[in-house]
Amino acid sequence: MGMSEVKRVAFVTGASRGIGRAVAERLAREGRHVVLVSRTAGPLNDLRASIEAAGGSASTVCCDVGDSAALTDAIAETARTLGRLDILVNNAGITRDGLMLRMSDEDFDEVIRVNLRSAFIACRAAARPMMSNRWGRIVNISSISGRIGRAAQVNYCAAKSGLIGMTKAIAKEFATKGITANVVAPGFIETDMTADLPEAIKEEARNITPMRRFGQVREIAAAVAYFASEDAGFVTGEVLAVAGGMGM
Repeated sequence: MGMSEVKRVAFVTGASRGIGRAVAERLAREGRHVVLVSRTAGPLNDLRASIEAAGGSASTVCCDVGDSAALTDAIAETARTLGRLDILVNNAGITRDGLMLRMSDEDFDEVIRVNLRSAFIACRAAARPMMSNRWGRIVNISSISGRIGRAAQVNYCAAKSGLIGMTKAIAKEFATKGITANVVAPGFIETDMTADLPEAIKEEARNITPMRRFGQVREIAAAVAYFASEDAGFVTGEVLAVAGGMGM
């Protein structure tokens, strides 16, 4: 698909694998030009080639989302080069799990920097081109842990809960400007990260999930695709838990 035919441009962080990759592939299938963002070039180039082989349109940006200046510049350059930026998906995230009494300041701060502060930086930068076009979709990937809490994840839960509050504030600030802001809160999802968990932990996760299974990345991508769509223009400040019933 040529750029002249593309109606919307999406900027997806943490796009190299897992949920971010599935989101990027879904948005590309729906006709968006997807800007793939991650720290490593190799996986991004592979994903771009896969998207283009399937008839989609994509470009890549190597960027540490925790670097405020680099992320701001990447978003500004995207809008300048492509002429617009319509959809922002803040998916990049890390974990530094540990019991609170043993958690270092550094492990707390790093998770907040990557999981929460970077989303704020991205939203602030993306809001400018969105306002220019009077159209925008911000989708922040939180977690069910941000709603119900989880032991040994004080830093992660703080970041993901903060993401929910921040999104609601953004939604109110931009509600009259054609820009929506919403949250998808996944539960336990089958990814490379969860594949490495001990079987006992996986079994516990299934047991506390009413549907007794892990979710699939395509199920998260479908929720993001809805919030990013034309049809979701009257939906803002909402949190959609895609968690198999956890937290209800």
